[in-house]
Amino acid sequence: MGVLVSLVLSAQTGTPAKKKLTPKSGAVKTGAKKSPAKKGAASTAKKGTVTAASHKKAPAKKTTWRNRQLNPSPERYHEIQDALVAKGYLKSEDANGTWNQNSIDALKRFQGEQNLEPSGKINSLSLIALGLGPKHDATLAAAPPAPAKQ
Repeated sequence: MGVLVSLVLSAQTGTPAKKKLTPKSGAVKTGAKKSPAKKGAASTAKKGTVTAASHKKAPAKKTTWRNRQLNPSPERYHEIQDALVAKGYLKSEDANGTWNQNSIDALKRFQGEQNLEPSGKINSLSLIALGLGPKHDATLAAAPPAPAKQ
């Protein structure tokens, strides 16, 4: 109703009427100033969202001897299967050096009881729990002799 009155008055006086838009439409009234955006924040970004400017791509990992997975040899499979047999998770006739579904199922049961992720995949935590972790030289593990007192 107010817009109609201002149009009628502007027609009588000859001055153009200012547009009034409702806040629901998202438009700004004519003559109103826009508030400046806050520093360091995108004006349309919500809290906790990632914007294109803040999302950076991680550099591609270079494949080296340290981060590539090698397939275990049949001898290593046999060692793992023997450890599973010794702990009662695999039948001795299934320990043949070939990694098959019986071996995967036995490893899954073992991992589950050790509170590891039961994936059935051979990983370092599973090997350590089986007692097949890294080999250390016993002479290096001993404490070095104390220096002689003078």
